[in-house]
Amino acid sequence: MSLHISFELSQSDLDQFREVMLRACKKSKGASQEDIVEKAQQLLGQISQSDAADFIRDRMSQLEGLVAMVGDKNWGLADDDHQRVLAALSYFSEPEDLIPDDIPCLGFLDDAIMVEIVCRELEHEIQAYKEFVVFRTSEVSRRGEETPTPQRSDWLEERRQQLHSRMRRRRRGDRSGGASKSPFSLF
Repeated sequence: MSLHISFELSQSDLDQFREVMLRACKKSKGASQEDIVEKAQQLLGQISQSDAADFIRDRMSQLEGLVAMVGDKNWGLADDDHQRVLAALSYFSEPEDLIPDDIPCLGFLDDAIMVEIVCRELEHEIQAYKEFVVFRTSEVSRRGEETPTPQRSDWLEERRQQLHSRMRRRRRGDRSGGASKSPFSLF
């Protein structure tokens, strides 16, 4: 038997999460990408070893995609886009968050909520990256090539540029009042 529970975050709730995110970004200002990513991966390891509820584990699995995105040399995010994703990961690299992680069953609830917020904020980056990975995998298989080097093949570079361009267009559309505009902006 399972139980479905949903809740709605008010604007003041979202503002509180935004403040926590901004504090985490400030704390991680001098940290390297490697350090931020390593700490986010450690959090994922903690969750996999914990008694966290399945719904928390499901949401936190999205964090793996963000980690992969910043480390994927073929994807090659522009500096400002790269910084947006690293800023999102900074929350998950901070040991001090809203709910201490060592509280049984609920310690990672705030992390799961923040993943949902971050994924909505980075929806265009995430969607473009997922399409890129699918394209790369299918083309590598179709062409019988090994995984492209960071210098990229022309076919991969062309698709990457198309997806980056679309990602930025959609994000600009959101900022100008598009239908899927986030209830607040983290970045």
